[in-house]
Amino acid sequence: MYDSAINITLSFAGALLFHEMGHFLAARACRVGVTEAGLGWGPKLFGFRVNGVHYRLHLLPLGAYIRMDMPGLQRRPLFQQLFVLLAGIAVNLILSFISWGTFFGTLNLALAVGNLFPLYQQDGWKSGMVIFRRFFKRPSPLVEWSFTLSPGLIGLILLMRALFSC
Repeated sequence: MYDSAINITLSFAGALLFHEMGHFLAARACRVGVTEAGLGWGPKLFGFRVNGVHYRLHLLPLGAYIRMDMPGLQRRPLFQQLFVLLAGIAVNLILSFISWGTFFGTLNLALAVGNLFPLYQQDGWKSGMVIFRRFFKRPSPLVEWSFTLSPGLIGLILLMRALFSC
């Protein structure tokens, strides 16, 4: 029982860590500054600084993040922006195929697919925003709000359909 809980926790934390490392390495390759990298949420357990990057470990291993110079990323060509934004998904896909048939492989595949959806602040949403801004050559509030709200509305419609079809 405990070993399965440990497997789930370590697999989840590892998949998140590798996902964010993909963003981190892609940002470095495109010369986009990274200021902070963290694993987990909640109270900080410890942290350290190396080469201008704050690394932090938090109490709850329920997430991971990379803080990068967003204005610097936005000045890069579209290909480089998408490369940085989609690098985490690419890492999760590679790991899912390498570890196919294991819980870790399934978890990585789920993270990759889940991050492709245009849900607010997920990689798919951020990539869509970059593409829309490049296409319209400026921010378009109507398009951006529609893009942001549409997945929630579709989910609500599907939920209502499921509830009332019984």
